[in-house]
Amino acid sequence: MGSDPVFILLFVFIFGAIIGSFLNVLILRLHTGRTLGGRSFCFSCQSQLRWYELIPIVSFLFQRGHCRSCYASISFQYPLVEFTSAVLAVTLVYYFGLTLSALVLFLVGCSLLAIVVYDLRHTIIPNELVYFFIFSTFCYQYFNQPQFFSWLSSLDFLAGPILFCFFAFFWLVSGGRWMGLGDAKLALGIGWLLGISLGITAVIFSFWVGAFWGLGALSLSLFRRRKSLTMKSEIPFAPFLVLGLVLVALTRFSILDFIYAGY
Repeated sequence: MGSDPVFILLFVFIFGAIIGSFLNVLILRLHTGRTLGGRSFCFSCQSQLRWYELIPIVSFLFQRGHCRSCYASISFQYPLVEFTSAVLAVTLVYYFGLTLSALVLFLVGCSLLAIVVYDLRHTIIPNELVYFFIFSTFCYQYFNQPQFFSWLSSLDFLAGPILFCFFAFFWLVSGGRWMGLGDAKLALGIGWLLGISLGITAVIFSFWVGAFWGLGALSLSLFRRRKSLTMKSEIPFAPFLVLGLVLVALTRFSILDFIYAGY
């Protein structure tokens, strides 16, 4: 990474935080009728924010999570997205260097981060974000597969359509009540990114984590005698799919390989 890796990583951290700030704007303005341009403002008092109120992470800390004009609370989403994006950028550059692979994977990670936060806020995955994720995963394979055209005819390429059809089936038979079509599109990109074995493992992990979370949240709701969560509640599934992807990407654990090893 050059003669001064600490300086480079610091620069990359700042760059990642700035991109995270852009992601916050994208998440908040997408499908609201507002453009991505224009000055940012406080949603409570409508006052325009000055440049020193828009410094990623730093402004939130110095303002103690409140607007300078009306002292309304600022969502923790802002620094969390900025920090996550910054850490992602540093991690990729640390392991891959200042390479095209790191850049494409950063785009993949940013699209997933935006998808997760948007799905948590609105329980829907916008086509703009999921299509960009799919495109990014395809580009990653194009730049990193030595035999790209062989990959196009391989089972790892078919992993995307296979996982898409799996989720699309649940969307179709339930009329969208069990699963959204956005989850199927997200699974397409996951399949292309991880391949058949790791892709299936990521999906299995996502269902396991989702089931444990759902049962735990439902039990807590019943214990507190609140009806905030019921068996019919709509739960965003994209965060669990992305968590499954991250777990598999970090561990490289494959359930299929584990099963085959037992025989």
